[in-house]
Amino acid sequence: MGSQKLIKIALIGKTNAGKSTLINCLIGEKISIINKKINTTQELILGIKNIENIQIIFYDTPGSNFLKTTDLLQKKLKTNIWQSIDSVDVLLYLVDVKRYNFDEILKDIKKLSEVNKPIIFVFNKIDLIDDLKILPLVDELKEVKEIEEFFMISAKFNKRTNEILTFFKNKAQIDNWIYENEEITDKDDIYISNECTRNSILEYLHQEIPYNINIKNEIFKFLKNNDLKIKQLIELKNSRYKAIILGKKGENIKRIREKSQNEIKEIFNCKVHLYLKVIVINEK
Repeated sequence: MGSQKLIKIALIGKTNAGKSTLINCLIGEKISIINKKINTTQELILGIKNIENIQIIFYDTPGSNFLKTTDLLQKKLKTNIWQSIDSVDVLLYLVDVKRYNFDEILKDIKKLSEVNKPIIFVFNKIDLIDDLKILPLVDELKEVKEIEEFFMISAKFNKRTNEILTFFKNKAQIDNWIYENEEITDKDDIYISNECTRNSILEYLHQEIPYNINIKNEIFKFLKNNDLKIKQLIELKNSRYKAIILGKKGENIKRIREKSQNEIKEIFNCKVHLYLKVIVINEK
């Protein structure tokens, strides 16, 4: 198989550019929470892709909206981005082609270039726009010398994403693998199942959304018949959100449970029994 090679990549871009969809697409598994609402990626979700003798490690970050933030509540998100950038070899800057803004992109690229790492630029969602309209944008960006390479993809439909993997394979350097061959993420099963529930909550709550909700696992165990039993606490810091999450006659929590249960079932490929309880903690 040849000497082991390694490359580490940070996925960076505005909120909803499609980073989570792309990382799931590149890995081939549902690793990162996908949701249209803002700030869903709160931690550095790590995905691992092993191709022959090459290990490609991806770090998914909160949106680049937080690169320069001074908001104390967003400080952790900002810290996560820069930790990710410091630990990788290449930066993948992802842009929703329908939300192209040259001035914003230029500011981000200039800021990212301070770490002196290769930056590749990826236009996502090309299924939503004619190729002829994208080419002038690429020509404009070619004037930005910090950008090493351009790609045009649709992560949602897995279109031309293999070109990105080929690029990374060629960039990988001889180094020992960090993870075993069968590993695809550093997040454990409990974390992933908790994220499914958080995703479901964000999807169904159209009112004010408590982003500081915490999903805490109480039971995660496989039964003798190979079914999976999970009990989770939905912890809130404000009691007014409890009624929103429960919904009229418990309708919301029922939908949240069913959606999360189905996602977990798909991921673990077994029958799942999910129990949810909403509690309020540390209310002041």
